[in-house]
Amino acid sequence: MDTFTAPIIVHASAAFLVLVLGPVNIFRPSRDRIHRILGRSWVLLMYVNCLASFFFGLEDGFGFLHLLSVFTVVAVTAGVVMIRRGNLVAHRANMVGSYIGTLIAFSFAVLAPDRLIWTTAANRPIAMAASVGALLAVAAAWVVVLKMRWPGDVASSR
Repeated sequence: MDTFTAPIIVHASAAFLVLVLGPVNIFRPSRDRIHRILGRSWVLLMYVNCLASFFFGLEDGFGFLHLLSVFTVVAVTAGVVMIRRGNLVAHRANMVGSYIGTLIAFSFAVLAPDRLIWTTAANRPIAMAASVGALLAVAAAWVVVLKMRWPGDVASSR
């Protein structure tokens, strides 16, 4: 993988936003409107991330990371189903587990020297920094917009 294609850019962008927005929603009060909207955004980004992963890397066949994408879609979907059924414990387990799985996958992507993330950091550090900065700005702007839209929205008592 040595070229930037649309699926790679979409996958990397969605994965980065998942990593940034995940802790915002995990560690803030839950069960309020902002939590639900951030959560829906996060779920959509997880689906985009997983779906985009099937548009590259298949020249070597269906691999472990593709299997991880299928598992992640199942786990995230189970988390959505569980909260709709009122099972907060199972919802939390699926969502936090999916986030931890994403952290692990990101760690493997960062630690594998043949991955595009390494060559980009080495050969295009300014482009990499600009991309990271832009995505951080998008994530921060989304959180700020939600907080401005519902400034007094706090979680109900647990």
